[in-house]
Amino acid sequence: MPGGLTAVDWAILLLYALGTVVLGYTCGRRQKTTREYFTGSGRMNPMLIGFSMFATLLSTISYLAVPGEAISKGPGGLLNFLAYPFAFLIVVYAIIPVYMRSRVTSAYELLEERLGVRVRLLGAVLFVLLRLTWMSLLVFLSAKAVTVMLGVDEAWIPLVTLLTGLVAVLYTSLGGLRAVVITDTVQALLMFGGACLAIGLVTWELGGLSWIPTGWQPHWDVQPHFSFDPGVRISILGSIFYVFVLTICVAGGDQTMVQRFMATRDVRAARRAYLTHLIVSVVIIVSLWTVGFALLGYFQEFPGKLPGGIELVRDGDDVFPYYIAYMLPPGVSGLVVSAMFAAAMSSIDSGVNSITAVVTRDFLARFGRLPASERKRTRIAKILAFAIGGGVVVGGSFLQHVPGNIWAVSNKTSSLLTAPVFGLFFFAFFVPFAKPLGVAVGTGLGIVAGALTAFSGPLFGMDPVTGKDPVSFMWVAPSALAVDLSAGTLISYWQHRRSRRRVAR
Repeated sequence: MPGGLTAVDWAILLLYALGTVVLGYTCGRRQKTTREYFTGSGRMNPMLIGFSMFATLLSTISYLAVPGEAISKGPGGLLNFLAYPFAFLIVVYAIIPVYMRSRVTSAYELLEERLGVRVRLLGAVLFVLLRLTWMSLLVFLSAKAVTVMLGVDEAWIPLVTLLTGLVAVLYTSLGGLRAVVITDTVQALLMFGGACLAIGLVTWELGGLSWIPTGWQPHWDVQPHFSFDPGVRISILGSIFYVFVLTICVAGGDQTMVQRFMATRDVRAARRAYLTHLIVSVVIIVSLWTVGFALLGYFQEFPGKLPGGIELVRDGDDVFPYYIAYMLPPGVSGLVVSAMFAAAMSSIDSGVNSITAVVTRDFLARFGRLPASERKRTRIAKILAFAIGGGVVVGGSFLQHVPGNIWAVSNKTSSLLTAPVFGLFFFAFFVPFAKPLGVAVGTGLGIVAGALTAFSGPLFGMDPVTGKDPVSFMWVAPSALAVDLSAGTLISYWQHRRSRRRVAR
């Protein structure tokens, strides 16, 4: 097979990896307290924080899934951004002020004030499980893409996973949140630059913008404006509603986001950071959709340039990695591969740092298991970060068993616990009669509802006509949240009325 990564490309990739580790070491030398390690002392630049939010949440999922979705399934997801203005208003006016009044290191500290220590621990455990699964998925997807670029068998995935995760874990455990935020900003810019390079080169090779689709491709999914059929993979309104729900749930219950709010000076700065995050998301994701359309047009024009093992319609997720390795000039490939690795590491570093903060605050500090010395506490946090990252690397090799393309797999795994975790904060902040038992039962039922939706195909059988899940991944987060809030509210209200009657007697 002609092409592939050259020595120049590998040199660029190696220099990038070494640079991030050196940055982590430099930032770590200046940090003397756990507050500096986890929140950057609460005075970081809101624009940098906004870039970090984007890099944390989208990363490799966006870099590989969006072009693959555009190639194989169609442009329906492009309209998801219509949900952002409505989600923005709720997040900046209802959620951010609540967090910024408390200035906590771990978001789950707030749950104990309202609902007790057991609900706090429940939220912390769910978040740890959520992020461990998410990061494991990321390192697996990155390793899978690298095997495509190298033209080797997928048996190499565990080794590539180990190398990818090791770099991210090193600079994260050394440098804390400050190193994470700075590298996330660089990584977001690399992602955007890599996408622009690919679009520019395709346009140059085709002699213009002939790759822009002028009609609906025959192989694209049917994507109606709305459908009452839950098996429709994507409908326009359903997808917008899904993104609206998920965006609010992530901002309101995910430690990676709350930790970044805490790293800013005040409410105004936190709002600017969140607005930056949404703007960066729109710009880079639209550029990645454009990459998908450009590659679709390119390989329709030159179908012989795809190897025999990759089909344009069936293997849309593999087209961009293949193009990076075999179609780009030497040196340019190294830059774009660095962007792809940046995408993976940006979520690994944020997740590791956030999980370490939760374990430190919600388990060790809460039960008096930390030493009095700040220097020793910081050292323990760094050791924990390294150990947690190692667990992620090991877990990455198990995600190949979740069926679906990258877009579907990522949404199934990430949505499953995101909504129930947010439900805990909804009860704590907005339901005055919430009771711990009702909240716990609602959370459990919400997780069950989300799991039944996410894995409806393996559990109940795939649709015999379309071969797809009987319930689309679009409904994972909405169904989990609806069941959670409904059951938790009803049980809490019943307990509340029962308590009032008991007091009256």
